[in-house]
Amino acid sequence: MSQEIAVIGSPEFTTGFRLAGVRKCENVPEDEKDERLDEAVEETLADDGVGIVVMLDEDLEHLSRTVRRDVEGSVEPVLVTLGGGAGSGLREQIKRAIGIDLMDEDE
Repeated sequence: MSQEIAVIGSPEFTTGFRLAGVRKCENVPEDEKDERLDEAVEETLADDGVGIVVMLDEDLEHLSRTVRRDVEGSVEPVLVTLGGGAGSGLREQIKRAIGIDLMDEDE
């Protein structure tokens, strides 16, 4: 079974992904993120057809502690965050996926 990419965020964030062909998008307006983002993320994580979830890094701040822990620990689907600065989220994602920190200079 092939899995799809899902994008969660404001309509401004998801529009570009829609234009690129991503079919699973959850629009959560900026002024409703505190109320609706948890539900959108939980529904997307529960969808067996989703393999990758894309969100803005700053949107993680709107998640409850429990949902944030679930999404950060999720291996399938994997969470990819954009906009966190110089690879901040990517380094943690690689470390979680393969079990070691490739950028650690002590090893």
